[in-house]
Amino acid sequence: MAGLEKKVTAFQDENLSGRSQKLFFEVTEEENFTYYGNHDVDFNKRTEIDCKDLDGKELNQKVRNALLKGYGSIVIKNPGAKHALGVGILNKLNLIFEGSLGYFGVGCIDGPTVRINGRVGWSCAENMMSGKVVVENNAGSCFGAALRGGDLICKGDAGARTGIDMKGGTILVGGNAGAYTGFMMQRGRIIVCGNVSANMGDSMYDGIIFVGGEPRSLGTDCVEGEMNDHEIRWLEQKIKNAEIDCKVPASKFKKYVAGRMLWNYDNLEPAEKKGILG
Repeated sequence: MAGLEKKVTAFQDENLSGRSQKLFFEVTEEENFTYYGNHDVDFNKRTEIDCKDLDGKELNQKVRNALLKGYGSIVIKNPGAKHALGVGILNKLNLIFEGSLGYFGVGCIDGPTVRINGRVGWSCAENMMSGKVVVENNAGSCFGAALRGGDLICKGDAGARTGIDMKGGTILVGGNAGAYTGFMMQRGRIIVCGNVSANMGDSMYDGIIFVGGEPRSLGTDCVEGEMNDHEIRWLEQKIKNAEIDCKVPASKFKKYVAGRMLWNYDNLEPAEKKGILG
């Protein structure tokens, strides 16, 4: 983020492309701000929870109870692709699911490191604020919907509308991604090591999509950009950290950004709107 190398004072403007954002705290104090009810945990203190006879609400309550007791590493056994598991965790935590998740897994989280040794359904990590989520297999549609921060990693393929309405953070897909990947994204970065289906980046406002393969087609207002050396090094490091065996070197990736024709869409004449959408 621009300007992080120097001290940021209260109410100082941060220059962003397109918009300006107010920062109310000093960057160096970031770790001092926690949620009400946030617990100190010991990552060496480990427990297991069997989800076989639990629904999502019961499992999530058991996770909160474990945090209250100071457990910093929690293993969930037999998740059984149930929906809404691991949601709303606002704490530092190592969370491991030994199996697959259903819809809306680990949504609205802020802080935990999550590893899912299976697949995930629709809208995994929706509205994630910070932390890291690693999916060892494939992901369903709307992977990382409205993502706001952190790293979201799928080592297999991801479905349609990956990163829809994305507002920050990084999504990394080791395989292919579905149609409308990056649809209406506003900020953040999407990395796809394989190919992307039709209408990639449709109506994107800002952000960057890096593709190692080829997009079938570009959506409205998505255009190819020019890679620089800093981005190549950043890509190399991100892919390495994600432990993904990408066959395409970072220097061969292509970069896609917003063409910015839709920034002032409401002010265009009908004929101009028709030209953009045509």
